[in-house]
Amino acid sequence: MGFSADPKYNAFALADDIMEPFRPIVDEKVYELMQHYDEQELNTKIKSELLQILTRTVYFKDEKSPLMVALQKTASSLQQCYTGNRKKIKYPKLWN
Repeated sequence: MGFSADPKYNAFALADDIMEPFRPIVDEKVYELMQHYDEQELNTKIKSELLQILTRTVYFKDEKSPLMVALQKTASSLQQCYTGNRKKIKYPKLWN
């Protein structure tokens, strides 16, 4: 069950809702790639550049973190919400 996505038509509604705040990072990178490449299909070079998104720096208060680690922190905070140890999911600031 997702927070806002309809689980009746989407088995991954919760995952979609959790990752939605990260969408601007991906959108920005795809836009950047569209400006530099004429290709209409994914190739190895473009895939490699997309994977670099995971190393992008994001911020938790005063702490810097690669996006890959931030995703783990967000998922862990969701688990803590389910167990009652947190009241809110922990999301990073995407830009400082």
